[in-house]
Amino acid sequence: MRILGIDPGSRLTGYGIIEDSPRGYRYIASGSIKIKADYFPDRLKQIFDGLIEIVDNYQPEQMAIEQVFMHKNADSALKLGQARGAAICAVQTQNIPVYEYAARQVKQAVVGKGAADKTQVQHMIKILLNVQGELSLDASDALAIAICHGNYQQTAIMLAKQGMIR
Repeated sequence: MRILGIDPGSRLTGYGIIEDSPRGYRYIASGSIKIKADYFPDRLKQIFDGLIEIVDNYQPEQMAIEQVFMHKNADSALKLGQARGAAICAVQTQNIPVYEYAARQVKQAVVGKGAADKTQVQHMIKILLNVQGELSLDASDALAIAICHGNYQQTAIMLAKQGMIR
């Protein structure tokens, strides 16, 4: 299964694509959609269009995105929420199911502690996916979200096989 992870932002939206197979996770691609517009609705359109292009190029089957957390600045939280909305709408137009995870869940899944910082997440992603060379913080966060989703999916499948969930 191919999973697209998204780390939303109104100036920089990270993406990461992994393949979840019986042999483990395999790195496919990652990067950032760099938003050039100043007018906020144009920024949202760039996120939407950028994700449509990524979906067309890599054909993910599922998408995972970080949930909004409350910033100290309400305006920043609202803009982040709108960036998330643009990302979710883009993949929904392609009939890709969307799953959401809290930042703490993602860090716990990748690093083993929910209070890990971005550089710790980046380091673990490079190890887990055997990524050579540079990896931006936004891309590593997006890959971490994809891995978190893969872990949750694997657990759900295992529990279903044991008759513990349906």
